[in-house]
Amino acid sequence: MAGAGGDVQWCFSQVKGAVDDDIVEADIISTVEFNHTGELLATGDKGGRVVIFQQEPECKGQPHSRGEYSVYSTFQSHEPEFDYLKSLEIEEKINKIRWLPQKNAAQFLLSTNDKTIKLWKISERNKRPEGYNLKEENGCYRDPSSITSLRVPVLLPMELMVEASPRRVFANAHTYHINSISVNSDHETYLSADDLRINLWNLEITDRSFNIVDIKPANMEELTEVITAAEFHPNQCNTFVYSSSKGTIRLCDMRASALCDNHAKLFEEPDDPNNRSFFSEIISSISDVKYSHSGRYMMTRDYLSIKIWDLNMETRPVETYQVNEYLRSKLCSLYENDCIFDKFECCWNGRDSVVMTGSYNNFFRMFDRGYRQDVTLEASRENNKPGSVLKPRKVSTGGKRKKEEISVDSLDFSKKILHTAWHPLDNIIAVATTNNLYIFQEKPN
Repeated sequence: MAGAGGDVQWCFSQVKGAVDDDIVEADIISTVEFNHTGELLATGDKGGRVVIFQQEPECKGQPHSRGEYSVYSTFQSHEPEFDYLKSLEIEEKINKIRWLPQKNAAQFLLSTNDKTIKLWKISERNKRPEGYNLKEENGCYRDPSSITSLRVPVLLPMELMVEASPRRVFANAHTYHINSISVNSDHETYLSADDLRINLWNLEITDRSFNIVDIKPANMEELTEVITAAEFHPNQCNTFVYSSSKGTIRLCDMRASALCDNHAKLFEEPDDPNNRSFFSEIISSISDVKYSHSGRYMMTRDYLSIKIWDLNMETRPVETYQVNEYLRSKLCSLYENDCIFDKFECCWNGRDSVVMTGSYNNFFRMFDRGYRQDVTLEASRENNKPGSVLKPRKVSTGGKRKKEEISVDSLDFSKKILHTAWHPLDNIIAVATTNNLYIFQEKPN
C-alpha cells in the first residue's frame, strides 16, 4: 500500500499468546501501547495483568531486520475488588495503559481498571550486594559480639532481573467507570475520564484530584450523553479534548476557568437526514479520539468511520474514511448481538500520514491520507511464517462476488480487533485479537 511510508508491504513478524479454542476470559487483551521510543510494548488484559515486551537489538549482519519483541516483564497490576457501599464487584480488567516519558534508567507507566489508577516503576537489577557486616548472606542477623572486623560490601554481577513495583495508587475519585487516562505534556499531571467527569491529577499526589469537567445533570433522568474518551494535546499543556456518545468533540482550555464545563471549541458534523435511522445515535457515538503527533489534527472513530478534524475548523471533518460501511445493512443483527456497542480504537503512524483501526473478522484497516488509498489486512495464524507478506482482503457488498473477496454474510463478528498500536518511529504495528497479539512490520526492501 502506497503511503504507509511509500509502497509499504506489510509482513508477518510475530504472534504472542496461546493457540487454543477455549480462550480463558482473563487472557483477553484489553489495551496495547508502545512507549515513546517503541522499544517497549505493553499489553493489559481482562485478568488484570500487564505484559511488557522489549524489542531485541538489531542484528549486526542484517541492518534492515528489526529486532523481535520478547517478554521483558509480566506483573499483576490490578486485583478484583468489591465495593461494599454499592454492593458492586470491581473487575480487575486493565482499561488503559499510558507510558510516561523516560527520565532515568527506570521506566514508568500508568495502568487503570474501572476505578483505580496505578503508577508502576519498571527497573532492572543486574548486580547484588555481598559482604554485609551485620547479617549473613542468607539474611539472618549476626550476633554483634561475634563481629571482630569490618568488611567493605561489594556489588557482584547477577542474572538480569526486571522488577515492577507500584509507586502510587490513585483511588476513590471516580463514581463511574474510567475510560481514558492521558499524560500531560508538562509530564507532571495527567487526566482520567469516566462517563460523566474528568479529573486532573498530579503524578506525585494520590489523595486528591481536581474535577475539571462534570457533565452530570442535577436530575439523572435528564442525562442525554456520556463522555467516551479524553486526551491531552501533545504539546500544549493547557488544552485537552473529550468525545461524547452523541458524536461531538469538545476542546477545553484550562486557562479559561478551573472547571471546563464551557468548552472553547465544539467539533460536530451536521446530521445527514438521508442516513437517519433508529441506529443513527448509537453508531455516531465516538469510541476513540487521538491527537496527531503534530497536534494540528485529531482523529475520531465512530462505529462505521474515521474522521480527521483540523483543530482550526469545527464545522466538519477535513477527511472522512469509511471503515466498514458495508455493515450499514447489518445494523439490526449487530444490535441484537450487542456488537453495535463495540468500542474500536484508532492510531496514527509516526509521521501522521497514515491512520489505522480495527474491524471484524480479525480485519484491520489502514488509510493513507496523502495518496487517499486504503487497505484491509487480516491478523490470522494462517500465513504466519515470519516475513510472509499480508494479502489485502476485500469485502464484497453487492451481488457478484469476486473469487478473492469475502461476503459480508460470512464475516465472523466474534473475531474483532478493538486495540491497535503503531510504533512511534518505524513501520511496526501491534494488533490485539482476543488473547493474541500480532506484530507486523514493513517488508525490508
